Amino acid sequence: MIKLVWLVPFLPLLGFLVNGLGRRFLSKSLVGFIGSGTVLASFVVSLLAFFEVKAPGFQAQVVHLFNFISVGSLHIPFAFQVDQLSALFLLIITGVGTLIHIYSTSYMHDESDESFARYFAYLNLFVFSMLILVLGANYVMMFIGWEGVGLCSYLLIGFWFKNTSYNNAAKKAFVMNRIGDLGFLLGIFFMIMQFGTVTFPDVFAKAAPLGMNNPTLAAIAMLLFVGAMGKSAQIPLYTWLPDAMAGPTPVSALIHAATMVTAGIYMIARSNVIYTLSPSIQMVVAVIGVATALFAASIALKQNDIKKVLAYSTVSQLGYMFLALGVGAYSAAVFHVMTHAFFKALLFLGSGSVIHAMGGEQDIRKMGGLKKYMPTTNWTFLVGCLAIAGIPGLSGFFSKDEILASAYAHNPVLYALGLLGALMTAFYMFRLYYITFSGKFRGTHEQEHHLHESPSAITIPLMILAVLSVFGGYVGLPEVFGKNLLAEYLSPVFAPSAPFVTEHHLSHSTEWMLMGLSSVLVIVFILIARQKFAAYEDTGKENAGLAKVLENKWYIDELYDAIIVKPLQELSRFFRDTVEKAGIDKLVNGVGRSVQWSSQQIRLIQSGQVGFYIFAMVIGMIVLFVIGFLL
Repeated sequence: MIKLVWLVPFLPLLGFLVNGLGRRFLSKSLVGFIGSGTVLASFVVSLLAFFEVKAPGFQAQVVHLFNFISVGSLHIPFAFQVDQLSALFLLIITGVGTLIHIYSTSYMHDESDESFARYFAYLNLFVFSMLILVLGANYVMMFIGWEGVGLCSYLLIGFWFKNTSYNNAAKKAFVMNRIGDLGFLLGIFFMIMQFGTVTFPDVFAKAAPLGMNNPTLAAIAMLLFVGAMGKSAQIPLYTWLPDAMAGPTPVSALIHAATMVTAGIYMIARSNVIYTLSPSIQMVVAVIGVATALFAASIALKQNDIKKVLAYSTVSQLGYMFLALGVGAYSAAVFHVMTHAFFKALLFLGSGSVIHAMGGEQDIRKMGGLKKYMPTTNWTFLVGCLAIAGIPGLSGFFSKDEILASAYAHNPVLYALGLLGALMTAFYMFRLYYITFSGKFRGTHEQEHHLHESPSAITIPLMILAVLSVFGGYVGLPEVFGKNLLAEYLSPVFAPSAPFVTEHHLSHSTEWMLMGLSSVLVIVFILIARQKFAAYEDTGKENAGLAKVLENKWYIDELYDAIIVKPLQELSRFFRDTVEKAGIDKLVNGVGRSVQWSSQQIRLIQSGQVGFYIFAMVIGMIVLFVIGFLL
């Protein structure tokens, strides 16, 4: 089956070509079938490959397709690497991707036939790019997929391109990702200079002898992390992701929950040897991760757009994954990627179901009491909220507990900050839940009249994701419960780092204490949210003080506008008006005018009088004679 792994990215690419080229004449039902069917077929192939990889004693295999770049001693093949990490990501991408494609067949049904086909073509192309990213056997292949998902996110965020604000959000995502991508690209160039290769096993084999705290390795690690900061929305390159909510809701679920934003985590987990050998950069990763987790969670506390709350929640959860990577808990980070894919896709798709029922309304202050009208959406959304809050027994509890335990073993301060972020998560998620689903309906009579449960193409994916959000965490049970199956499964990928890692083992009693503390505090914060918002009434009163600062997202966008965007625009105007128009243009035009003026003056010599011509000829001869005599 491993030899046929090329089918996994090829099938969505085929779906993109068929739907894209046939968008003017294919019916919606056929487009939906092709778009969803190709990703489902990829999932089936991924599942078969996963079972082969899971077999005891499996060694990573490289499927070589063709030679891509050969320059001197540098050889970069177009090849796929199948191992435990890539097999797991294939399942997440194609599995959640299939559910989102099926959901989209109903959610996007009001689009025109051509627009509907264009949407599915973009979605298939995105899945193809993401699969190339995780399957690539070298950093250049990863970069090709990396750029592909960046392009597709631009196309999908700005899908409704007649709206200028949506186009601006798409451009913002594209430009901010380019900043990170430059770091990634420079990291690849450094690798080529230092190691003469970009193939994963070769790079790691040549990095290991350099030892701990090597400056070249630290530089490569930092440059790769800049790329990860852009793609995975970490401080300071995070502001594009909340604006990306301009795209259709299924796009938010696919790109900003399950796949694209986790590319940075995948890249660092894949490069674990480089980061383990650079503890100073690991600490930078952990600090930026925990800072992002807290900062984004604080903003989510006061947002009123249902998708913006989830967007800042995503930024915060990504911070937790980087915290795990920064303390060397690579398998915990990957575990949280998996559980987050389940519950965040569920929450985004649940919000889409609500928006669908509300006729496009996204302001939670104009909702309320929806559980009466939308029972399936209500209980599935509640499961997602419980999972992300970290209620014991649900998937989010196990992955978040593992991250917090690893942080505590590494540095108790990081643990305390991480726990604070977890409590804020529980509070803002249940604020969102109670304002939306509890109390009285606060929308218009017209909206209330049209409230209804979403069709089965929307509710079935919600139910599947709800089940996964409950049981998905049992593959990574903490050691106090026995064997951690996921950590054991991923151990061959992280084995090259093992000789350089100082193990921080917690006693079982400490682990129980940490789990108990976080669980009790999370439940307390949920009850506080329930007390405050279960019977929420919109008073129309404006926020003041810190609440207003949080509502306005700490004014970071305004700060970036003031210190980066506006100065760049002024510099552009200066170059346009002073350098370009008054300088270069004036010089070029001046040359043209001087030639024109000179030719007009010289033209007067051509008078047509023979005597003048003889006189000029004699003068010319005399001048030549004088020059010859003097020289």
